[in-house]
Amino acid sequence: MEQDYDFRKVFAAACLGMLLFGIVMISLGSMMPSIIEKYGLDTLQAGSLASILPAGILLGSLAFGPVVDRYSYRNLMVICTLLIVAGLESIALAEGLPALQAGFFLIGCGGGALNGGTNALVADISEDRAGKRSANLSLLGVFFGIGALGMPSLMAMLSAIWPFERILAFTGVAVIIPLAYFLLVRYPAPRHGQAIPLSASFAMARNAPLIMLGLFLFFQSALEGVINNWTATFLQNEKSVGAKEALVALSIFVASLTVARALLAVVLRKIPPFHVLLASIGLLFAGTGMLLAGVASPILYFGGLTLLGTGAAAGFPVILGYVSELYTSLRGTAFSLVFFIALMGNIVVNYLMGVIAHRYGMGAYPWILLLCAICLLVIAAAAVSRVAGGSVKTMDS
Repeated sequence: MEQDYDFRKVFAAACLGMLLFGIVMISLGSMMPSIIEKYGLDTLQAGSLASILPAGILLGSLAFGPVVDRYSYRNLMVICTLLIVAGLESIALAEGLPALQAGFFLIGCGGGALNGGTNALVADISEDRAGKRSANLSLLGVFFGIGALGMPSLMAMLSAIWPFERILAFTGVAVIIPLAYFLLVRYPAPRHGQAIPLSASFAMARNAPLIMLGLFLFFQSALEGVINNWTATFLQNEKSVGAKEALVALSIFVASLTVARALLAVVLRKIPPFHVLLASIGLLFAGTGMLLAGVASPILYFGGLTLLGTGAAAGFPVILGYVSELYTSLRGTAFSLVFFIALMGNIVVNYLMGVIAHRYGMGAYPWILLLCAICLLVIAAAAVSRVAGGSVKTMDS
């Protein structure tokens, strides 16, 4: 069927959506201390905000797939943007905890659906080869990194002259700007003109190859989440690193991941994705090994986080490329399922990390990373290799 859309315009819309997701999520995280201080939130109330956000992301990640398979990407992009705007303005104008909770939930729903929907959109418009599709998905991920890297500096400058409420309010207004572009772009037609049978969704949830790909992302997301959430604490407690230097180390991880994804946009077009995936897992082992070293050397922990960022870059683009091969007509729904599994990994393993750290100390941090890397290697060898080798056929062709 001849395409009735412009690839470059649609890809630009997806990248703009991912950049928006990165900017909003980082802005929210940067504002949390100010929000807690203004409203005098105790740890339980602050914890409710921290838990409502991923709950919203989970819901958004689970909902976006059937929406894009049945209706259109335009509707999804517009609705998600409006949810994010409503959430930001709710927080900026909040007079108490309920409004704050509502704002965090709306941002989570909109952001989670936007994250998954932009990945599904790029998979839909990419050539029907895993390498090309994974390369485009990797390039898409760069735009989240751009938002994550650039926004903290901008927030630091603005916070010197504006209170956080005004920053969030203007961020919400700025988020409206992409709406015009999202509305004007012509997107791929929905793959289903009628409601998706529940039996198809249940069958998908029982499909072993798809679940194994989701399980790979379970540990991939867990590893990335543990690094993002616990690295600074580990370096300060176990390596006697100052707070600023610990944040620099974490920024090195994000920068390495972003640069590696930009490079993978080229590499994955020339080298089989499964080979790239195995090499990436090897880098995860090497980076974890450097953090396990007993010497508190900047070369070791900066180098280790550089290797971890580089090694983490390939997981999502490569696996989502394989998910795209398994399901064509129900691709959005399949993406929803694996994103849901991935986010569960992030939540569950981060919670376990907190429990283990409380009982045994932050020395457990690199061992958790090592465990995740081992699980990734086992799943890659036992299950992902079969999908990569073509022994598992498309499920809904």
